[in-house]
Amino acid sequence: MTTTPAAPTAPAVPRGLAGVVVTDTALGDVRGREGFYHYRQYSAIELARTRSFEDVWYLMFHGELPDRAAAADFTARTARLRVLPADVREALPAIARAGAVSGPLAGLRTALSLLGASAGFRPVYDLDAESRRTDALAACAAVPTILTALQRLGQGLEPVEPRADLPYAANYLYMLTGSEPEPDRVRAIERYLISTVDHGFNASTFTARVVASTGADLAACLVAAVGALSGPLHGGAPSRALDTLDAIGAPDRIDGWIRKQVLSGRRIMGFGHPVYRTEDPRSRMLKSIAQESGGPLVDFAVEVERQVEAILAELKPGRELHTNVEFYAGVVMELCGLPRAMFTPTFAAARVIGWSANILEQAEDSKIIRPAARYSGTPAPQPVPAP
Repeated sequence: MTTTPAAPTAPAVPRGLAGVVVTDTALGDVRGREGFYHYRQYSAIELARTRSFEDVWYLMFHGELPDRAAAADFTARTARLRVLPADVREALPAIARAGAVSGPLAGLRTALSLLGASAGFRPVYDLDAESRRTDALAACAAVPTILTALQRLGQGLEPVEPRADLPYAANYLYMLTGSEPEPDRVRAIERYLISTVDHGFNASTFTARVVASTGADLAACLVAAVGALSGPLHGGAPSRALDTLDAIGAPDRIDGWIRKQVLSGRRIMGFGHPVYRTEDPRSRMLKSIAQESGGPLVDFAVEVERQVEAILAELKPGRELHTNVEFYAGVVMELCGLPRAMFTPTFAAARVIGWSANILEQAEDSKIIRPAARYSGTPAPQPVPAP
């Protein structure tokens, strides 16, 4: 006996939920046709140019920029949270050994789970707003310490303990290298970190909110977000964009290499974005940061960008494709001395703030996120065959 499938009860939506509005948020938005995005009511790029990372963190958690006294208090409070609990710190060598191939981002998932258990994180459903924020501050402050320790352990080096007297970006570079970084590198990385704190309902942010809607603890929500970020179509592109520059190798190879990629239908890493139909404002800012340093790598990247856009305009007329944040992010991080294995982890060290702000916002809504799927398999019920 066969039956026809039941009539669908839900409206059809685009693949990947592209453009589907699923909730309201006060945290920010991406206006792709304008090439603009914002945190709360402020331009994210203007914040990156004018404010500190801690100020933006405060904004995302509290809804307003801090005055000087509040900024100093918040900076001191979050700096004290950088030291890991003893049981987490003791487990990091084993986590690093297990992730020798997969790297610090994979290890972060395990370490965050352990941090949540060690710190006694409870389900967000059972907590008041202030307790949730306390857990979020602890997790966000710990992430740079975890990532840099895992990277150093993976290289056979001892982790560097955090310093409470250094701001977020400077401390991150200090823990990674073991020496106090130059101010121009600190400011370059800080602007990059600020520019990547949040960016609408991207895959990892939405994942964090889905898990938060179940009432799970904050660490569980962040682990899920890290898992989504680890996919190469989401957070894995900064180093891959530099790999593209390496593969091209020289200016006289750009045209032939790019044409071959485009005509064969392969994606050019560092170009294109699912939302922006204009130049990515993050790319524009990071390009200017790279050009402040200058040098052969920057000149080559600029020339690759110019030729790629010209070739795409010729071969794909009417299709707007520009550099995205990953293209010049890779250049900036390379110039600042970060190993490529730390490009996506560095992104995570910033995005954990946005994830956490979204988790806190989602936790205010007790409705679980539970979409539907349209069944497309063999009509049911079918007779179960005899064994």
